Amino acid sequence: MDMEEYKQIIEQAIDKEVEAYVFYQSVHEKVKDPNVKKIFQELAEEEKSHRKLLEDSLAGGAKKLKFNEARDYKVSETIERPKPTVNMKPIEGIELAIKREEDAMEMYEQFADLCIDADQRNVFLELAKMERAHKAQLEDLYTEMAFPESW
Repeated sequence: MDMEEYKQIIEQAIDKEVEAYVFYQSVHEKVKDPNVKKIFQELAEEEKSHRKLLEDSLAGGAKKLKFNEARDYKVSETIERPKPTVNMKPIEGIELAIKREEDAMEMYEQFADLCIDADQRNVFLELAKMERAHKAQLEDLYTEMAFPESW
C-alpha cells in the first residue's frame, strides 16, 4: 500500500468516525433513559477522539497506538440490524450501534490486512481494538436491557 492509498483510507476512516459521532450524538439527544443517554454521549466523545487520532496519523503524529484487547462476545451475530427511525426504542438504538461498531471493527481489520507497512498495520489493528471495545460495551448494555431477568 503506497502512502496515497493509506491517506485515502485514513480519510475514509475519518469520515466514518464523524458519521458515528453524529449518530451517537443524535441518539444521545433523543433517548430519555439517563443511563442510555450517558453511554451514547461517551461513545460520541470516543468517536471524536478516534477522529483526532486518525488526523494525527495523517500528520505523522500517531506512530504507535496501543489499546486494550476487548473480548468479542459475538452477541451481534444474534441480532438483526434495525432500520434507523425517529421512533426507535432504546434497545433498537443499541442494536444498531452494535452493528455499526462491528462494521467499523471489520473495516479496520480489512485495512490492516492490506497493509505491508508495519506502522500502518498497527494503526488499523489498534483502531479495530477500539471498535471491538465499543462493541463489547454495547453488547453488555444490550444483554442487560434485553434479558433483565437473567440477573
